Amino acid sequence: MITFFEKHNKLSWAITIIIAITIFILSSKTFEGGYATVNINAIFYHFFAFFFLGAFLLISLLKGKKDYSLLLLGIAITIIYGITDELHQFFVPGRYCTLFDAATDSIGVLFAGAIYSVRVRFKK
Repeated sequence: MITFFEKHNKLSWAITIIIAITIFILSSKTFEGGYATVNINAIFYHFFAFFFLGAFLLISLLKGKKDYSLLLLGIAITIIYGITDELHQFFVPGRYCTLFDAATDSIGVLFAGAIYSVRVRFKK
C-alpha cells in the first residue's frame, strides 16, 4: 500500500494537504464555554491525525528513498504545524492551547517517522 503512494506522488501530496486542511477546519470549530479536559477521544484524535499527516508528508517527501535529512525535515514541519495549530486554537472561542495536545501531536508524528524510516531502511 505504501509503495502505491510512493509511486503516485501527486496523490500522496493531495492527501497530505487534505489532512492538513481538515485539521485546521476542525481546530477552528468553536465550543460553548467550559474548561480544558483530557479525554481518550481527544488523545486518539490528536495522535492519529498527526500520525497520518506525518506519514503522508514523509511518503510525499521521501518517495521511498533513504534521505534522512528529508525525514527530519518532514518530522520538523509536521511538529511545527501541530504547535501552530495549538496556538491557533488559543484564538478560537471555547478552544484551548495546551502543551499536552501539542505533545500528543508530536508523539504521533514521531511514531509515523519511526515506522516509515524502518520501512525505508529495510525496503528491498
